[in-house]
Amino acid sequence: MTPATQPDQLLNALNWRYATKRYNGESIPESSLNDILESIRLTPTSLGIQPFHVFVIANKELRDQLKPALNNQPQCTESSHIIVFATWKSVTEIKVDDYMALIAETRGVTVESLAGFRSMAWGYLSKQSPENIEVWASKQTYIALGTAMVSAASQQIDATPMEGFSAPAVNEILELDKYDLHASVILALGYRDSNIDPLASANKVRRPIHKLIDFI
Repeated sequence: MTPATQPDQLLNALNWRYATKRYNGESIPESSLNDILESIRLTPTSLGIQPFHVFVIANKELRDQLKPALNNQPQCTESSHIIVFATWKSVTEIKVDDYMALIAETRGVTVESLAGFRSMAWGYLSKQSPENIEVWASKQTYIALGTAMVSAASQQIDATPMEGFSAPAVNEILELDKYDLHASVILALGYRDSNIDPLASANKVRRPIHKLIDFI
């Protein structure tokens, strides 16, 4: 199978991208947005269980409402969309059983044949504290965040990961508590405004590979 993106194309895309600070307000194509969302759906996660939900927000009024919770960062309202990654606050047996049913349906096997995997998964998750579940689930959203940024860069769509926000405020505005969810990280998508973004023409700063990686 030929890779969809050749290694040099991927590296060029990663060199091109940066954490965009100012956007020009132009909307990204629906097809591109769908590709990014599909890349999130295909992201690997622990146990494959995808312990998060994704909210895609284009609505101007809602983004205006969210902006103070995002410390008035301009990306919130200047971008085409913001994506809120919200983690599960708890993992229940129902969620695990729903996942087993999905595996059985997708792979054409019986739920009973998954008993060993179910026992291992629930045995591990049920022993975790709420704090550990939150940390574990948050780590999975960051895998999805990285995948989304690479997918965006491959299409020359700018993206900004955003952690500087009040999670309780975002939770309240989006009513996440009633879904047993908690805002973990936010991603802005759109097109850079090179005229007012001072980082648009700045050189990318990264440690050289020999100072970052050791073979042992």
